[in-house]
Amino acid sequence: MSAMAHEIPAQEDVVLDGFLALDTPLGFRAELIEGEIVVTPPPMGDHERIVSAVVRQIIGGSAAAMDFSGGKGLVVAGHAELPSNHVIPDGTFAPEELDLFLDAESWMPCDGVALVLEVTSQRADVDREQKRRAYARSAIPLYLLVDREHGKVTLFSAPKGDDYTESYTCPFGKQIDLPAPFSTVLDTTRFV
Repeated sequence: MSAMAHEIPAQEDVVLDGFLALDTPLGFRAELIEGEIVVTPPPMGDHERIVSAVVRQIIGGSAAAMDFSGGKGLVVAGHAELPSNHVIPDGTFAPEELDLFLDAESWMPCDGVALVLEVTSQRADVDREQKRRAYARSAIPLYLLVDREHGKVTLFSAPKGDDYTESYTCPFGKQIDLPAPFSTVLDTTRFV
């Protein structure tokens, strides 16, 4: 009798397989961020009101025609030996001409995404830190963070390595310029 050798799966493979097998309750959002499975309940109305205000302004004012998804799973770069991150931004914008969402799998690569939007909720630290780093590592050109707890909006740009090299922050009630391909102004008055 010969003994069969069994390969022990790597920790990151076990975590990723477990995450992909999750049966998340309706309306809940499950994400894999830097090796941690994060499950969040459906968002509150104030959160969605801000998402809606951003989407209206970007779609209506952008110099380039944009497609939008409010629940698209993205596979973004992981950190070190951790599995790739699987995130669901509050908003994903991509140039319409790329048609990125056509026939996309549940978890699509982020190549071609122009901007991701996060509006903070219960786990604001994840949006401020882990997701920001993951989006930068994935070279997503723009990350718009609406921080409800701190009453401010930050646009991160110029990704390099594990972070963005430029950022601009303004308090709620002010305007923030979105660069090309958007070339428009975002009014944050309704975020208050």
